[in-house]
Amino acid sequence: MENEEVERLIAAGLPGCKVTVTGDGRHFEAVVVSAEFEGKTPLQKQRMVMETVKPQIENDELHALSIKTLTPE
Repeated sequence: MENEEVERLIAAGLPGCKVTVTGDGRHFEAVVVSAEFEGKTPLQKQRMVMETVKPQIENDELHALSIKTLTPE
C-alpha cells in the first residue's frame, strides 16, 4: 500500500480534511487536519480516522497507522 492511497482513503472518509501520510508500505504515520475534530476527545478523533481505513486494517493490507489529529486553528 502506498502513502498516497492511505491519504485518499482518509480524505474520502473525512471530506474537507487535509492529510499527509508517510510510511514504508505497511507502517504509516498520518497527520490529519479537520474541522470535524472540533469538540471531540482525542479517542473520538482517532476512531474517526481509523474508521476510514478499517477494511484495509482488517485484511492486513495496512498493518499499522499512527495518527496525529489537529483542527484548522
